[in-house]
Parts: sequence; C-alpha cells; structure tokens
Amino acid sequence: MRKKGKRIGCCIFLTVVMFMLAACGNQSGDNREGESIIDREGFPITVPTEIETIVSIGPSNTEILVGLGFVDKIIQADLHSADIPGISEEIASMELMSPDLEWIIDLDPDIVFVIGMTRVQGDDDPLRLVSDAGIAVIYMPTSTSIADIKEDIRFIANVLGADEKGEEVVAEMTNEIERIREIGESIIDRRTVYFEISPAPHMFSFGSGTFLNEMIEVIGGINIFADQEGWIGVADEVLLEANPDVILTSVNFMDDPEGEIMGRPGWDAITAVQNGDVFTIDTASSNRQSQNIVRALREMAQAIYPDKF
Repeated sequence: MRKKGKRIGCCIFLTVVMFMLAACGNQSGDNREGESIIDREGFPITVPTEIETIVSIGPSNTEILVGLGFVDKIIQADLHSADIPGISEEIASMELMSPDLEWIIDLDPDIVFVIGMTRVQGDDDPLRLVSDAGIAVIYMPTSTSIADIKEDIRFIANVLGADEKGEEVVAEMTNEIERIREIGESIIDRRTVYFEISPAPHMFSFGSGTFLNEMIEVIGGINIFADQEGWIGVADEVLLEANPDVILTSVNFMDDPEGEIMGRPGWDAITAVQNGDVFTIDTASSNRQSQNIVRALREMAQAIYPDKF
C-alpha cells in the first residue's frame, strides 16, 4: 500500500538523526571485484550487470542520482525527494523511515539506494526482505564531511558505471568550494556565526565533526559551537554570552523564521539581531549530503560576508 505521509517539519528531524548517526563508518567505493562490491557502510552486495530501474530512499541519494543524470531510471523515491527537480510527487511517495518492503519487491527494481538513517529503528538490515528477494540494496552512510560527500558521489557513479560523470560532478563541486575557500582564507576580521536548525523552544545547532561546521570554516567564519562535537542543544543564556555576529537559520516550516529569531525576548542584546544580520539558508541544500551543498555554501558566504561574496 502506498503511504503519502506529511512532510511538515521533517527536515529538522532528518537533520538531527543525520548527525546522531554520524558514527557510521565510511569505506571506499573502489572495491568492485567483478560484480561484487562493499558498499559505503561496509556491507557486501552484488551489483546487477545492467541497471535500468532504481528506487531511491533518502533525498541526498536522490539528488546525487539526479546530478549524475539518472533521473529517468528512478521509478520510486521517498516523500522528502518530491522537491528535487525531475522527481514528481507521484514518484516520491514512499515513507523514509518505514518503507513498504512488499511494494518495493512488487516494483522489482534493479537496485535500491537507502540512506543509512533508515536503520534508526535498530535493525542492521531493515530491507532484508528486499535483498532476500534478489534485489540489490545499497545503504549510504550519514556522511559528516565534504570529503565523504564526494566519495558518496563517486561510489554511486561507480555502481552505475558512470565514473566519468561522477568525477565531473565532484570537480564542479570542488572548484566552487575552493573558489570560496580562497576568499575565506583572505578574510582578516572573521565573524562569529550561530546556525540554527531547530527553533525555540528546542533550539539545536552543531559543532565540529559536521559538514556544516566545515562549510562555515571554508567561508572564513567562526562557528560559536566549534569547540563542541556533533549535534547540540542550545540555551538562551549560551547564545547571549556567545553574542554571534551573524545568525543563520534553515528552519522552513514557519512564515518568518528571521522575524521569529529577532523577536525573541532578550535577543535584542545580540549583535546579529541589533544589526539585522539574521538570514535564512535553503533547508534542502544545507541539510542533504550531496553536491548541492555548494548552493547553501554560496548563500552562507553572502550572508556572513556580503562585501566579500
């Protein structure tokens, strides 16, 4: 049975879980031996000789597949992939956390790409029934660095026999990141940044060991939570003491997230609020581990240093 669930506020949940699962190991995708390979999470799989139909569970997987030119081969995707160009809501109708296994088996795709967070329920292989039916299932990791995201792209390209296109996508991504990094390294007066993923009263941000922290560093900014690790809860008094120069938010389920931040009691003492330096960053490109993080990187750069970018 098809499941059409709602997507309200899900990006926050997906992002929190993404970092909570960041301990998953990453492995090289260049382990092809005939048709047998080790996937990015260390599981042995057999890749079909020909891949004509794909099921994508996880918007980051879907974005990579689309970027590699395989949108026409995607016959089913998850609900959160519906905003990706080329993916219709009719195709993107599968639950992310509890995909309908019988439905996948009935679709009989050549391969299924699954985001690692589907294992949040504690099952090492929640799609075991699908793989037992003879369908190749590949789990992708919760990548925590820009380098790991590049390896995800290379790995998927390798599986699909599109290594050249994979290198092209990675090269375009790398060139833009390095262009921004060069400008960022030239900045002397570095600004402090607070990036909010979940709003009050349950505020969340991130520290080191995340690709978003790495992006702030590329730009030449200073994450006020860089001395902490992974995903963190935030208290008002901590923000007031840190007094960031710039506040970024990727919250997308309220009408005016910037206004909500600037109107919080006591926050008028924060430099970013006083100067109106509160900006919304695209949720999808800042939350998903794909080549599209460069879009968020550009937005972040322009927000933090408008005179440089």
